[in-house]
Amino acid sequence: MCGRYSFAPDLKIVNEHYDIVANPADVAANYNAAPTQLLPVITSQMPRKLSLFRWGLVPFWAKDSSIGNKLINARAESVATKPSFRNAFKSRRCLVPADAFYEWKHAAGGKMKIPYRISIKQQPLFSMAGIWEQWENPAGGLLQSFAIITTSANKLVAELHDRMPVILPPEAEQLWLSDVEIKQLLSLLQPFDARAMEAYPVSTRLNSPRNNSKELIARSDDYREGDLFSEIPY
Repeated sequence: MCGRYSFAPDLKIVNEHYDIVANPADVAANYNAAPTQLLPVITSQMPRKLSLFRWGLVPFWAKDSSIGNKLINARAESVATKPSFRNAFKSRRCLVPADAFYEWKHAAGGKMKIPYRISIKQQPLFSMAGIWEQWENPAGGLLQSFAIITTSANKLVAELHDRMPVILPPEAEQLWLSDVEIKQLLSLLQPFDARAMEAYPVSTRLNSPRNNSKELIARSDDYREGDLFSEIPY
């Protein structure tokens, strides 16, 4: 699954990557993005812009918004058919900007879970494949929410978890937002190349979404060597 990520890139990088004009308020640094937070996404709406949607998809037919707490991810294998996701996958897709995501690994010989920061080498920004929905609150108002699509883990992430977010190559981002056949969309839902990625342990302070500072992304040397996974044999 993908239950935490970060988005704190330079504003210039964001604007150039997506060919938009965002302002500092749109790109507030978030080193510990968590479910139920309002987070930036990019939809097919023109002109392109960053919009703040809640993480945790609430289907349009839901009776209340609490279902979104369980729908933070959509599996690539069933996103086109599962009732909670199929309509959004067909017509409401989005890009979820990030500079890294996190997964946890059990420490050797103990119960403690060590958080790892996973990113793309020499790439300060990437897009995860997302879907979004608009839900009308019976009490009034509209809630826009999203889920991140996950796929099977590549060799690097598999050391930590059996799932990972779908990371779209830059050349596929426009296709993801376009009106194309389902077959083309499904072909994009593949694990990212492990050789282009890196991971390192970070502070367990990341475990609480209340903590959100730049120190969270620093490599932690608090763990024994046996707690860290070895270099991946490609």
